Amino acid sequence: MSQDLFAFHGEQQRRRMAPLADRMRPRDLDEFEGQQGILAEGRLLRRAIAADRVGNVILHGPPGVGKTTLARIIANHTRAHFSSLNAVLAGVKDLRTEVDAARLRLDRHGLRTILFIDEVHRFNSTQQDALLPWVENGTVSLIGATTENPYFEVNKALVSRSRLFRLTPLEPDDLHQLLQRAIDDPERGYGRQTVQLSREAAAHLVDVAGGDARSLLNALELAVESSEVDDQGAIQIDLAIAEESIQQRAVLYDKHGDAHYDTISAFIKSLRGSDADAALFWLARMVEAGENPRFIFRRMLIAAGEDIGLADPQAVVVVEACAAAFDRVGLPEGLYPLAQAAIYLAGAEKSNSVLGFFDALKTVRAANRQDVPSHLRDANRDGAAFGDGVGYRYPHAYAEHWVEQQYLPTALQGEVFWQPGHLGWEGERRDRMAERRAAQLAAAAELAVEQPLLLSSGPDSPALERWIQRQLGQEGERLNRLRLRLWQGVTWERTDRVLLVGMRSLLWAIDPLAQVPEGGVTLLADSEEDRLRLEAQLDLLEAERRPQVICGGHEALNELLPQHGFEWIGGRLGALDLQQADTSQLWSALVERCTASTRLRLLISRPEAGPATALLNTHQLLGGSQSIDEHAEKKSSANNRSLQALLKEEQRWLEGLQTPDKELKRLGWQLVEDDWIETLDLGGGAALEQRWLADGSAYRQAMQAVDQTVFETLRPMLQQQGRLGLALPMRHQLLTGRFKATKKAPISRGSVKRGSKPDHQRG
Repeated sequence: MSQDLFAFHGEQQRRRMAPLADRMRPRDLDEFEGQQGILAEGRLLRRAIAADRVGNVILHGPPGVGKTTLARIIANHTRAHFSSLNAVLAGVKDLRTEVDAARLRLDRHGLRTILFIDEVHRFNSTQQDALLPWVENGTVSLIGATTENPYFEVNKALVSRSRLFRLTPLEPDDLHQLLQRAIDDPERGYGRQTVQLSREAAAHLVDVAGGDARSLLNALELAVESSEVDDQGAIQIDLAIAEESIQQRAVLYDKHGDAHYDTISAFIKSLRGSDADAALFWLARMVEAGENPRFIFRRMLIAAGEDIGLADPQAVVVVEACAAAFDRVGLPEGLYPLAQAAIYLAGAEKSNSVLGFFDALKTVRAANRQDVPSHLRDANRDGAAFGDGVGYRYPHAYAEHWVEQQYLPTALQGEVFWQPGHLGWEGERRDRMAERRAAQLAAAAELAVEQPLLLSSGPDSPALERWIQRQLGQEGERLNRLRLRLWQGVTWERTDRVLLVGMRSLLWAIDPLAQVPEGGVTLLADSEEDRLRLEAQLDLLEAERRPQVICGGHEALNELLPQHGFEWIGGRLGALDLQQADTSQLWSALVERCTASTRLRLLISRPEAGPATALLNTHQLLGGSQSIDEHAEKKSSANNRSLQALLKEEQRWLEGLQTPDKELKRLGWQLVEDDWIETLDLGGGAALEQRWLADGSAYRQAMQAVDQTVFETLRPMLQQQGRLGLALPMRHQLLTGRFKATKKAPISRGSVKRGSKPDHQRG
């Protein structure tokens, strides 16, 4: 007992003596600052934590962004046993001990085990291999934390069995919240003391911390602990003290780690994007961190060939000359030719046409017939016997040192591997190359007659892929083309939250589901029947990948949390949606769910004619001998009047299909509209008649105002169409746009924190 008391006392002492950054670790998600891209309401990871279905997870990101803290929060929310190891201190023996204990808990009590491994990249390959079987069979669920890129530093088998979440540096607003909490907290921070932090000092600490919460809190602790109490009993921290407490921003760079590859990647992409300013910044970052300039020159030589190529053939010459000058001059003056090469590449015209070589390489590996044409063969050995070399035209003997001639194997005539760009050196030669290619194809036909050949000797998701293919097959090619047009050109973020309206088919959800795995998709169904049908089809997806399905009009949005906003609103509306009495309440309610950057993709499809009108148009187009009016003449005058009334009622019904574009503009949406007509060729006979005239059909319901006996006149006319079918014009309207708040500002992209102002109210 005395030992237990001593141990308890020691633990209390350690907590009191722990650094401020350790004492201020958030205990739940409400205290957790930042990472709204993965932890905002509706995001995948937050839903998984709430449902205790986190599974195998690897958290990666720079120091001080909350990886270990998030793992501890997960431990507080789970009903499984939580164990932790630090890869710096643990070995295979410790792993086996934890695995044995996990197996015992599972066998005896049916209790799952979550094993958290901090700095998991520190495990060598053997240690990671020892963990793999137990992750594979579910004995333990792994949560790993690493500052390195898991794709480079963690066993590929572990990566493939885990879901990866990247944590980013904290935003300035998040760091200011942490500072204030540390100053106000009486138990873990400095709430029992009077600490007065000037606005300039706080801004300096936040700026130099660079998104690192640990660095920020360490600096605050140093400033407070090293400052004297003034006459009023307060600790004053001004800009001078803050500058002494955190003097220089650390450059996160490891020559063999993630920062090394990320920085050189940013440098090369800046050169490719012709941004000289960004190229100089990333170049300076590498030089400041001690990167070998010869490595930078080597990468610039590659860029000169890959990204500039024949748009400016001098680029390789300039970089090579600058590299030679650097070797002769050395540092620090060698930085001049280093920067000169980078600026030249950034300012040069760009082309990647030399990648045509790799297309040729693929053809070489795939083509069966690669015989050298006989006129190109060496004539010095056996040309007399086989005719090799006969018919070759010597280009220098012709004007402009060129003549039409076949150079590719016969089976590959017409193949194009080099596609010259429009800029620079190759742009000046583009048209001439096209003309010569056409001439070469003509020469090939002549050669076939003149010189006949003489012969005497890819954590993806397989279930999601299967589901997507099944949906595409069920909906048909025509709708698939509309789907492609609806989402064409959309630039998705993996963490986007998407709301789809008018959901009667899952076809329109295929693209969002595949593109926003860490965000979330919500489907708004019109009826309970639609909802049940959608959920039945979604059973093929893994539970964590399934979208949320809600049912009803604007009231259905109340099922979502108040902070649940959307970056995208989309879907497809048909005639059934457009003939509803009033949809303005739905669009008004959706405005409350918009973020500051919410975008819209809405496809609206409605018929331009009903069956009677389309039938009349089809008869006139085909030169039919009997129009609706002529057919009606054989009937009674009452039937004739009924047909005329039907045509008018169809027109009235079509005019009543109101699109939501005016309402959306009124609510603050900035829209771009794209309209086009598509003609549907509907098969004739009984299928065509059933489509329109079956009891309870949408058409019959819409035509209730006319004499129902008129359908008996219309029915045989539809059946007589036979194989010709019916040409039904459909008008499609694609609304794209962005929400712009007018009176009431939208909710922020992430959830609004307790005690804080929304983004649009911050200074």
